[in-house]
Amino acid sequence: VRLVESGGGLARAGGSLRLSCATSGFTFSTYAIGWFRRVPGKEREFVATIGGSGGNLYYGESVKGRFIISRDNAKGTSYLQMNALKTEDTGVYYCAKGLFGSGNILDVAYDAWGQGTQVTVAS
Repeated sequence: VRLVESGGGLARAGGSLRLSCATSGFTFSTYAIGWFRRVPGKEREFVATIGGSGGNLYYGESVKGRFIISRDNAKGTSYLQMNALKTEDTGVYYCAKGLFGSGNILDVAYDAWGQGTQVTVAS
């Protein structure tokens, strides 16, 4: 099982970034994908999750209305479109494979993680 995030970088506040999570080694459409982030000085935080079939979407309160999670089951890839970025969105973003097909906001519901991609939002 492998997950590889990409698309991180430097953005201005108010701008956008699109993260990708390319996967291999498992039947992608069977499992939920979650996105989490580690912001400096804080615990790992739930960002968004999507069920295996593309439904069952949930977002963290701090990103609701600004971020959009999606997936392309044919490509085995999940995406996180991040709009209206804020400086407090700065952190390392991780994607993770769920234990089940339904999305979950708890990190214990995920059993494989990518290495993370750094997102830095400047004012």
